[in-house]
Amino acid sequence: MAEVHYMTQEGLDKLKKELADALAQRPVISAAIGEAREKGDLSENAEYDAARDAQGLLELKIANLKNLVAHAKVIDESMVGTDKVQIMNKVKFQNLSNKAVMEFTIVGETEADFSKGRLASTTPIAKALLGHSKGETVEAQLPSGKVKFKILDISL
Repeated sequence: MAEVHYMTQEGLDKLKKELADALAQRPVISAAIGEAREKGDLSENAEYDAARDAQGLLELKIANLKNLVAHAKVIDESMVGTDKVQIMNKVKFQNLSNKAVMEFTIVGETEADFSKGRLASTTPIAKALLGHSKGETVEAQLPSGKVKFKILDISL
């Protein structure tokens, strides 16, 4: 069974645009392959090799985007509560080892952007937080070892 990719409507729209842009590149790459082919001997034609490589990468990107779009599940943001941590919640929590306080919005993997405070639901920290309530302490297995976090606040 295919993995479901949870995202906002905005995230799905962005993926669909990226897919449309990638599909629009097909004729451009095909034309480049045709031009390179016309230049003669394909065994020593770097332009042809580069165009074929670009075509392969584009087709892989298109296949991946089609898969993401096909298995997307848009989260109804009006149904997101704040009693327990779930995708689309902003969670403020404290690392109990070093007392650092962090705040992230938990999002689907395709919308994650650490620099913008958007943490993928598939990360160890998010997995540890999901389903727990304000005031609870959770433990996440990180590459550096087990770390305990206390949930300080859950909001939208």
